[in-house]
Amino acid sequence: MKVRRLILLLSLILPTWQSAVAADQSRIEDVAFTAKCDNSEQRYVVIYPEGFQADQPHDLLIALHGHGSDRWQFAKGDFDEARAARDAAASRKMLFVSPDYRAKTSWMGPKAEADVVQIIAELKSRYKIGKTIICGGSMGGSSALTFAALHPELSDGVASMNGTANHLEYENFQDAIQESFGGTKQQIPLEYKKRSAEYWPERLTMPIAIMAGGKDTIVPPQSVLRLAQVLKKINPNVLLLYREEGVHSTDYRDAKEAYDFVIDKATPPSTKDNTTNKNP
Repeated sequence: MKVRRLILLLSLILPTWQSAVAADQSRIEDVAFTAKCDNSEQRYVVIYPEGFQADQPHDLLIALHGHGSDRWQFAKGDFDEARAARDAAASRKMLFVSPDYRAKTSWMGPKAEADVVQIIAELKSRYKIGKTIICGGSMGGSSALTFAALHPELSDGVASMNGTANHLEYENFQDAIQESFGGTKQQIPLEYKKRSAEYWPERLTMPIAIMAGGKDTIVPPQSVLRLAQVLKKINPNVLLLYREEGVHSTDYRDAKEAYDFVIDKATPPSTKDNTTNKNP
């Protein structure tokens, strides 16, 4: 009799449990798309907020991974920068998107840039997207600044952690950057300048948070510190979290403060001046 009752109880509980699991799993989607720039298959991950409704407005947080990684780094990574990003998005019911953007050595070269532009366009055609926030760490932090300088009309806020703002002076990972950009600094200096946010501060009018460590030797902080000082003179919404003893990482508290600052200060695109040029 006890066995029959247990079976009956399981028959009632199991469908509900399976439904809950299915619902939770449906919140994460690995999306494949054909890149318009070269017809290759590319991918990005979407994490949908709890209670997501496609016909309701949602802000968008795009998280760019670091060198040597891919779209899953920020989508599933158990490190402070990623957890803080996911928490910030979830608390505001934002769409959370993490693209490959030509993983694993992107550095926001022309094809990576084109992919992110295409992803944003596709998401806006599918959903009611409000503010679009770009964030990332290391290579992703560099790439977030690059993308915002190239496409301020698509970037309503930027959180850059431990990145560079000057590719003409940056010396690490040059093999990957040369492949991504299409040549060396000596061969195509204007391409390196084009992708260096430090040269385009007037385009960075959106809220910006920059995190950097004084002892970071992987991506030295000097260029982003210079950029932050210039931006503070022309942009009222700039947050610099510089830790003199910091290395190549940002802790949860600083990352969360940066995300909160940028997301809360960002202005919906419908209220912006639409006269901004699209490319430097």
